[in-house]
This record gives sequence, structure tokens and C-alpha cells, in this order.
Amino acid sequence: MTASHLLVPVPIPDRVAALIGSCIPPHILQAEFDADCAAREVRRFRGPRLGVEDQADREQALSELARANKTLAAHHPGLAVLPGSPF
Repeated sequence: MTASHLLVPVPIPDRVAALIGSCIPPHILQAEFDADCAAREVRRFRGPRLGVEDQADREQALSELARANKTLAAHHPGLAVLPGSPF
């Protein structure tokens, strides 16, 4: 039995990633890309004192993340991306 926190991420060869990507509908791949970008953007705007523009940008990124997660969760509930997740 292995503990999931002890597993080391292994890089996937490009051909394998292309094969996996060819099996997933294009709108799901786009939603995954959008969710990942939005989650990175949300992590950029952290801290107790954000300016008005930064708060607006963070809210925009959160709405984009929610929109992408809605598409991903409709395909498979385990695909949703959290703002603080490392993946």
C-alpha cells in the first residue's frame, strides 16, 4: 500500500500526452487550460491589502475559474481545479 503524499510526479512523454489529449473532447481541454490559468492568476492576488484594481482582477479570475470548473465538473467531477491547488 502506498501513501499518495509520497508519490513523485513523473513527467509524461509528449506522445503519450498527445494520445491522452486526443481522447478528450476539445472543449474539455480548453476548459482545463482556462482553469489552470485562472487558478494561477488567483494565486497572484493574495494578501490582506489589495488595491481596487487587484480586487477586480482577482474577482475576474475567480469567475473564469468557476466557469471552467463548471464545464470540467460536468464532464467528470474529479477534474475541478481549486485556486490553491499545486496542480
